[in-house]
Amino acid sequence: MGPKKFQTKSGVSRETLDRLIAYADLLVKWQARINLIGPETLPDLWSRHFLDSAQLFALIPPHARRVVDLGSGAGFPGLVLAVMGAPDMHLVESDSRKCAFLREAARITGTTVTVINKRIEQAPPLAADVVTARALAPLVKLLDWAGPHLAAGGQCLFLKGRGADDELTATAKEWNIAVDRSPSLTDPAGFILQLREVSRGRA
Repeated sequence: MGPKKFQTKSGVSRETLDRLIAYADLLVKWQARINLIGPETLPDLWSRHFLDSAQLFALIPPHARRVVDLGSGAGFPGLVLAVMGAPDMHLVESDSRKCAFLREAARITGTTVTVINKRIEQAPPLAADVVTARALAPLVKLLDWAGPHLAAGGQCLFLKGRGADDELTATAKEWNIAVDRSPSLTDPAGFILQLREVSRGRA
């Protein structure tokens, strides 16, 4: 998949696509110096990373005022969503080199984000309406990290693979959650988990 097919599937404007192309070009340049993404995924950058991230945008509620992306890495999904228009995006990433990349990518795409160079558990509570994460940790651990950052009524959007059912079963032992599940556009075995009414403890 290239940029044009990505645009068709994601529905982004030409202006947004141009900004994402600049982001992708920068990533390829930096990838030669630091490991931003798995090298084997570089040839499929637009599907494996950009479209995989962009599919979350439609699930961000219209009333959301702040989105927090945990373990942002190279900016997937958080920076992609910010370029697309997600509000008040906070990118939490512990690796200082990746934070430098995120700041430069935000600069060249003209995107306002807040990059927090801390471990997730050390970041101050961020009162997010939406918390996102991708390929970061098992679901129960993600909720341990996300819980302190969720505003009242906030929700989580997590990209998960074929183990989603097992992770949900394990999570139910420690968390109460309402779950909506959508098939992934990029992974036939994957899902988007939209978690609402998140609270700790058995139902």
